[in-house]
Amino acid sequence: MPGRYYEEFAVGETIEHAKRRTISEADNQRFCDMTMNQQPLHLDADFAEGTRFGERLVNGLYTMSLAVGVSIPETTDGTIVANLSYDGVEHPNPVFHGDTIRARSTVTDKRETSDGERGVVTMHVEAFKVVEGDDDVLVCEFDRTVLSEKRPDGGK
Repeated sequence: MPGRYYEEFAVGETIEHAKRRTISEADNQRFCDMTMNQQPLHLDADFAEGTRFGERLVNGLYTMSLAVGVSIPETTDGTIVANLSYDGVEHPNPVFHGDTIRARSTVTDKRETSDGERGVVTMHVEAFKVVEGDDDVLVCEFDRTVLSEKRPDGGK
């Protein structure tokens, strides 16, 4: 299913994203390697054991990137011109290897570009650690602003 065109977003709507992902140790290791982030809290089990977390944390930028990635099918798949900004990023709770992440996006603003050719859409994205039999735990949230295509048929 393609993403949404500008006209198909409604301010105030919340989109629950269907895709989920369980984060493996290999996922975290590869992300740290690709981004050259060698923070021992993400990679060194002995080091991490001595911290308040007691084990390695998943890289927060990976968690954020995953939240964006799982949101793509229902938001901007094939309908985006560009990501314009990511603002107000927060990581209120840690993510560990083996945690399953889900996401939801709430449309907070939209406006046409000055030339009326495209639209700017802002979504508040929240990522949650899935906790079976309990309330899911918020692990990352941020505002994502995109430049979106308008419907090629003029919205008809």
